[in-house]
Amino acid sequence: MLHQTSVFAWEALLTVLTSISLIPIGTFFLECIAALVGSGGQLPNRSSAAPTLAVLVPAHNEAAFIRATLNSLAGQVRSSDRLVVIADNCTDATASIARACGVTVVERFEPNPMLRGKGYALDFGLRAIAAEPPDVVVTVDGDCIVAPGAIAQIANQAHQTLRPVQATYLMHPPKHPTPRDDISALAVVVKNQVRPLGLSHLGLPNLLTGSGMAFPWRVIQQTCLAGSKTCDDMQTSIDLAIAGYPPTFCPQARITGRLMANQAAFNQRSRWEHGHLEMFTTQVPRLVLEAVRQRRVDLLALALEVAVPPLALLVMAWFGMAILATGTGFLTGSWLSAIGLAIGGIMLTAGVVGSWWKFGRAYLSPLQLLSIPFYALWKVPLYLGYVLKPQARWLKTERD
Repeated sequence: MLHQTSVFAWEALLTVLTSISLIPIGTFFLECIAALVGSGGQLPNRSSAAPTLAVLVPAHNEAAFIRATLNSLAGQVRSSDRLVVIADNCTDATASIARACGVTVVERFEPNPMLRGKGYALDFGLRAIAAEPPDVVVTVDGDCIVAPGAIAQIANQAHQTLRPVQATYLMHPPKHPTPRDDISALAVVVKNQVRPLGLSHLGLPNLLTGSGMAFPWRVIQQTCLAGSKTCDDMQTSIDLAIAGYPPTFCPQARITGRLMANQAAFNQRSRWEHGHLEMFTTQVPRLVLEAVRQRRVDLLALALEVAVPPLALLVMAWFGMAILATGTGFLTGSWLSAIGLAIGGIMLTAGVVGSWWKFGRAYLSPLQLLSIPFYALWKVPLYLGYVLKPQARWLKTERD
């Protein structure tokens, strides 16, 4: 009798765990399918008057890239607008190179390392332009290339919707990429292009992803950017969504950054993914509570979006649960959880393969696609690092 009770309790626990694990898998699948079958996107109404702009470029030791970034912005900022580089605690020639490009440069020097980071730099830049506030503030990281027309597209959309806007922010693999680098680039495509596009097609809010963001001035005043979280863009998304300004996506506008290589790549991914896990543990409950309190479905949808872990971790979690459920099936004859996870595996595979087929074939071949499980194994130390020593603060990734 005791044995039967223990078996029943284990099966009940496994069923609960399976149901919980299928929530992010189902969310991921729905977003990917909506991106694949949806049509159109939110286009700016070009008949409306163009808003006044301030483009802020936070830069920390970006001497090697700042000129290319500013060149990509040339012609996209009118003479009546402002282009401001925030040289944040730079020890290189970032500020002098930016001044030579003819743009406004403000320098920030903060001896306390706890008060450094992109959020603090952007807050400093906002205070520098506050005397004559623009209609819209756009932020572009100091190592990114901005596609022609992107600034006007996101600025117009922000001005017309009175909501934050995120451009499509992708990453080029490093020179001489390994298969792991190519899979990393595909993972960014899935996170920063496919899933936001799916949410946009479903009429749901998105998360801000870091560079190529546009904010109406009165909206950006609703949150405090001064901070050094590892995922400050996600935190800003959540804060503004709760305040009534959920971000939207502008798929036509494109911003391109660069993935690091070797150890720098591991450090870069650690910072991003530790930040995501921190947001999951702290912000998903907050979003659910606010969704109930404010009776807003969009906040619940945003909670589900934050609850989807990074792709490698999602694959690892599914695989572990599938092994556990299969073993239980052989031992007890109860296959319900194993069947549910098999369906979840099909959904996960369909989402990844479909995203690769439509959006990611330029990054890796079909054979490289099969190496995704090995990519997940490469990340095991990364997730162990979150348990042992999480990166709780913003840290600049050293250049490779």
